[in-house]
Amino acid sequence: MESIFFFVVAAVAVIMSIMVVTCKNPINSALSLVMTFFCLATFYVMLDAPFMAVTQVIVYAGAIMVLIVFVIMLLNVRTETVKRGTHSVLAGSTLGVFILFLTCWFLGKGSMTGATGPMDAAMVVKQGHVEMIGKALFTDFLYPFEITSILLLAAIVGAVILAKKKI
Repeated sequence: MESIFFFVVAAVAVIMSIMVVTCKNPINSALSLVMTFFCLATFYVMLDAPFMAVTQVIVYAGAIMVLIVFVIMLLNVRTETVKRGTHSVLAGSTLGVFILFLTCWFLGKGSMTGATGPMDAAMVVKQGHVEMIGKALFTDFLYPFEITSILLLAAIVGAVILAKKKI
């Protein structure tokens, strides 16, 4: 039953991700991307990572997609009226199928890393996912976390400056 659910969610994720790049209306493309994000959150739940699933929904499906929709509305992006060349679509599709084949071949031929560490399933159950992520984020990865927050602040200031009308 679990594998059937996985394949259904995977099929929806693949179809929605194809619709992201093929929809002519940018709003429909953004809504397809939201559905793809929800499918990814479902995968996280299936992997027993509820914190990552909630983060996926709140950050990406919520905040980032609202930002993308606001940018689409701010720039007044219209639907595409120019017909695309079929040779470029064929070349892109061929390249995508080739990369998918190589990825499947490498995954089938290779093995997992086999890396071990101080964390095991018993420790995760004892401490909890969120506590372990928070501890690692604010001790080992504090500087990258702060640099990311500064970059996001610079992006927000830049967006406000670009969107501001001249007085």
